[in-house]
Amino acid sequence: MKRKDQMIGSAFLCALLCLLMAVSGCQSMEDQNYTVPAAEKSETVNLKFFGNKNEALNVVAIEEILKAYMEEYPDVNITYESVKGADYFDVLMKRIRSGNGDDIFMINHDTMLELMKTGELADLSGLPTIEDFSPGARSQMTFDGVVPFVPTSISAFGLYCNLGLLAENNLEVPETYAEFLAACEVFSEKDITPIVANNDISLKTLAISRGMFEVYKGGGAEKALEQMNADPSLLAEAMRPGFEMVHLFIDRGYVDAGRTLKTEKTKDDLADFATGSYPFMLTGAWASPRVAALNPGLNYKVYPYPAQEDGSVLVTNVDTRVAVNARSAHVEEAKKFLEYLTQKDVMWEFVDSQSSFSPLEDNRLSSDPAVQPLNAYMTNGRSILGTDSNLKYPIWDLSKESVRGLLKGQSVEEVLGDFEAGLKKSQPGGAQ
Repeated sequence: MKRKDQMIGSAFLCALLCLLMAVSGCQSMEDQNYTVPAAEKSETVNLKFFGNKNEALNVVAIEEILKAYMEEYPDVNITYESVKGADYFDVLMKRIRSGNGDDIFMINHDTMLELMKTGELADLSGLPTIEDFSPGARSQMTFDGVVPFVPTSISAFGLYCNLGLLAENNLEVPETYAEFLAACEVFSEKDITPIVANNDISLKTLAISRGMFEVYKGGGAEKALEQMNADPSLLAEAMRPGFEMVHLFIDRGYVDAGRTLKTEKTKDDLADFATGSYPFMLTGAWASPRVAALNPGLNYKVYPYPAQEDGSVLVTNVDTRVAVNARSAHVEEAKKFLEYLTQKDVMWEFVDSQSSFSPLEDNRLSSDPAVQPLNAYMTNGRSILGTDSNLKYPIWDLSKESVRGLLKGQSVEEVLGDFEAGLKKSQPGGAQ
């Protein structure tokens, strides 16, 4: 009986308290501020960023950016992993196809084409920073109505010139195709191989500068690329002069074919050129800090390719393309990081670490003195894209294979036949 009286008393007290709260106008639970118990707080989001930038300066710049972001957003943890060279893209595709793709990763033109087919890339068109990109960069970022990546640099490919060696032989930096051939012949006659080239980007970008310049000259590229998309034989024929140029250089010994096939990009080629024994090297401008570190006393600069009768051509790429995995568990968090990465001052840290150019409207130019000769070509109408997003073919990989064929002794006609066959195979419904 006593227990029953206690229960009745407790119920009465509870009802009385509720009545007093109602009369006093107390807030409802939804309107009250309260601390979430520790067990209910959101956990740290872990993002994985996979890329092919592993040079010390690049990695330091990336790590500084990640550190600053994590300080601003302490509930996010980002780790960066890299694989060097062409192997990166093989690893990337294996990870994605096995369902183990990273949240954020770097892609190039050719992997973009593949990943767009299977819906692996998140649409980034909603990023607030998209409008900060230059019109030229934005024209490369939209593909089939979506923005599958954001570029974080404009890479340039150039002719590294050993100015001291040229002066010793009473030669100026070549500006035309004829001057380039003449300079190479001077060194070849002295049993000096004129050109250091690697087995990846060197000769294919030279071929593109020779073959594709007429397509871009005069601003009529859009229509020409549409025609090439409809008829790949037009692209193959456009590349003919470029492959003929490479074949000529190999045939005359201006390039050591056997050595080039074994020369790794941004490693063996730089070591050779840094000895000071070679007059020229073909590779990306981003390698300039590495050359300077290998031989601080080397007097060199980087110039556009002297690939045309009327002057030089700068080959560029809207590059270091960063994408978000559409199948990531943290798509929105990954997009938020890319919004941060593409802010002007943040991006510039990464761009300048690569001796590259900004894809943003501010048009900042590289602070590396060795690449200053490239600056004027960013705006003088004599630059072309190595991989144009409006061209729906994997020209980057196919031109590399074509050059390897020439280095192994194939004729220009054989290479062009294989190149065109590769273009047709890459078309939707092409032969597998």
